[in-house]
Amino acid sequence: MLDGMFSFVLLDTRDKSFIAARDAIGITPLYIGWGLDGSVWFASEMKALSDDCERFMSFLPGHIYSSKQGGLRRWYNPPWYSESIPSTRYDPILLRESFEKAVVKRLMTDVPFGVLLSGGLDSSLVAAVAGRYMAESEAACQWGSQLHTFCVGLKGSPDLKAAREVADYLGTRHHEFHFTVQEGIDALEEVIYHIETYDVTTVRASTPMFLMSRKIKSLGVKMVLSGEGSDEIFGGYLYFHKAPNKEEFHRETCQKIKALHLYDCLRANKSTSAWGVEARVPFLDKEFINLAMNIDPEWKMVRPDLGRIEKWILRNAFDDEQNPYLPKHILYRQKEQFSDGVGYSWIDGLKDHANDQVTDAMLTHASFIYPENTPMTKEAYYYRAIFEKFFPKNAARSTVPGGPSVACSTAKAVEWDAAWSKNPDPSGRAALGVHAAAYEEGVDAKNANPMNGSPKKFQGSVEKTKAFV
Repeated sequence: MLDGMFSFVLLDTRDKSFIAARDAIGITPLYIGWGLDGSVWFASEMKALSDDCERFMSFLPGHIYSSKQGGLRRWYNPPWYSESIPSTRYDPILLRESFEKAVVKRLMTDVPFGVLLSGGLDSSLVAAVAGRYMAESEAACQWGSQLHTFCVGLKGSPDLKAAREVADYLGTRHHEFHFTVQEGIDALEEVIYHIETYDVTTVRASTPMFLMSRKIKSLGVKMVLSGEGSDEIFGGYLYFHKAPNKEEFHRETCQKIKALHLYDCLRANKSTSAWGVEARVPFLDKEFINLAMNIDPEWKMVRPDLGRIEKWILRNAFDDEQNPYLPKHILYRQKEQFSDGVGYSWIDGLKDHANDQVTDAMLTHASFIYPENTPMTKEAYYYRAIFEKFFPKNAARSTVPGGPSVACSTAKAVEWDAAWSKNPDPSGRAALGVHAAAYEEGVDAKNANPMNGSPKKFQGSVEKTKAFV
């Protein structure tokens, strides 16, 4: 019956027994460690265990630990966890009402709050629903009925433009934050120290979120709603375009949700918590996940012949002609991963900086230096070196997953397209033939001039996306 986002340890003072548990998806962090003296340790940050524990690991989401029984036991057992293929027909009204309920549930607060608005589908829907219910919420009595929204990006980035348009449409009090590639690079060590991972896509996306959270806290805001989880539930990443059938599509979404605590949940929580800001994620509401994951995955499949792009069932659920939630072109905007949307030259700038820091010889010998999860690119090597400086124990490096990935896919999904194995990059632009601004095959990031924000040459244009919609 436990709901919400939580990590806790509960001590029974009568017999000194205790239990520890983590929420269903792993929205909040928790680690468990073991000392040589037989002690068991728990902490919300890995750095709190690294000195005193011989071994430690990420406490699995949806699990409970009992000192009387020992070991981890899963308490969260939803139908989708077994990855069996559901057959429930899609009901757009039911899906919309369930999401609205999830957003409203998270408006319970006694602190100033807002919404992280990138201008993409997910964050825009969160802002649209929250804005509609603000007047009826208790928070409106304390902080006013005008919703605050926040966006970060390089000047001229896709997200800044789209977020500004959404904010104007919804009538929010919008706060736009700019950062430069150099400011992001300067913050990398601090970011990796706080997020406790060397995963490439997580570092890329955490940095602008970390910088934005600092500015949000300076405004006195202590809680934000965010759009994490939608892409995992609905197959929103661009590589899902190549899913061969609904069975593999569904299994991939199940695997992505199970791994959220290692990626997007980790990023959203730790990037904001570093500055004392709490991030709440309506898409990861238990009831909403169970409803959405019980829909026949055939409805989630990308079907250009039927006019269905990624996350079509979510877009269609909020496509209300009488009382529109969002402008049509925003509602049907192509997926843009956060690390791409803040400005394409951000990723290209990171790659160029890593190229200056890591020599060819260093990368050639990477398997000897880092035999576990060996970095395959100079950018990955650079993040790994920073991580190892703060967290040198083998237990720490083992908390970070590895394997090939294209546009945030699992290793299994890389097999969906033969061309992807030649370009294993977590950026959405690595989804060749899908992203409207995809990397040119055979062209690397050296064609960028990131310090002045000039992006390299891309295939396609945003206009292609609009025409497709």
